[in-house]
Amino acid sequence: MFKNTLFGISGQNKGNLPAEKDRGRKLIFFSSARVNQRLSLRWMGILAVMSLSVVSLAAASIRTLIVEGQSNAAHNMAAGTVEMKKILESAGLFSVEIATTPAKGQDMSGFKPNFSAYNLVVLNYDGDSWAADTEAAFVKYMQGGGGLVVVHSTDNAFPKWKEFNEMIGMGGWGGRTAKSGSCLRFRDGKWVVLYLPGPGGSHGKARPYVVTTREPSHPVMQGLPAEWLHVSDELYDRLRGPAKNVSVLASAMTDAKTGGSGEEEPVLMALSYGHGRVFHSTMGHGISQMKCVGFIVTLQRGGEWVATGNVTQKLPTDFPTATETKARP
Repeated sequence: MFKNTLFGISGQNKGNLPAEKDRGRKLIFFSSARVNQRLSLRWMGILAVMSLSVVSLAAASIRTLIVEGQSNAAHNMAAGTVEMKKILESAGLFSVEIATTPAKGQDMSGFKPNFSAYNLVVLNYDGDSWAADTEAAFVKYMQGGGGLVVVHSTDNAFPKWKEFNEMIGMGGWGGRTAKSGSCLRFRDGKWVVLYLPGPGGSHGKARPYVVTTREPSHPVMQGLPAEWLHVSDELYDRLRGPAKNVSVLASAMTDAKTGGSGEEEPVLMALSYGHGRVFHSTMGHGISQMKCVGFIVTLQRGGEWVATGNVTQKLPTDFPTATETKARP
């Protein structure tokens, strides 16, 4: 189409004649200003893409470590790790790495994550005790201002590790009994610590349950409905522990007819340990429970809060209501 056509830019090389070999070809000139404008627009587009990439990297600034590797027989915690990594990264705030312990019964002395390199540690683990120096390093990390998220059956872990139980407030199973500590009970509109007889951790039949917000002004809970319906899940009850520095963010009523305690039980808790912050969620038995939008949002918000002390995430439009659960693919 343009075989016998010569292109040029007006305003450049004025007075220069075409070369001998180009004489007789049709000349088409473009304005130099127009060419410069198009080049500028192209570079602006490239720079805009580069800027968005930089902003995205800067936004995902919460360095997160998920610790996994061993699980009790009732849970597939390895699959939970994959799901929680996806959930956290989808918020655009977290860059997530995974540390896997040796298998159950193997030497734990070489498991030494550099906790201090992370803003947030998510424990998705229930297995053998860590080496003493690894435990000490984690305690130092938390006392110095680290962030910890504990999900569901992780509160079954480490029944004899005093500092860990102080971090999470309350735990269950793993040999825990009434001697392991007190329960939190809702009495006259407030939470009280009571020493009660009975097991150290239990739950009734899995079912959907209504979650009631107890601390609406807390950063994790701001904007959440007063009540919302969680998908069918285990509702932990009769958890026991030191119960120090605990703020119950949300609770749910257990059903005594299906094996529950018949009491309001904490399902979301915020705690302090030294200069560190802890978010403890008893929800999330398996993948289908982790797909509940309520679980997703509170995990993302809880992670941001323990890492930064603030929550910047807005409540999504698909959050559950008091009568309808919502789940994502």
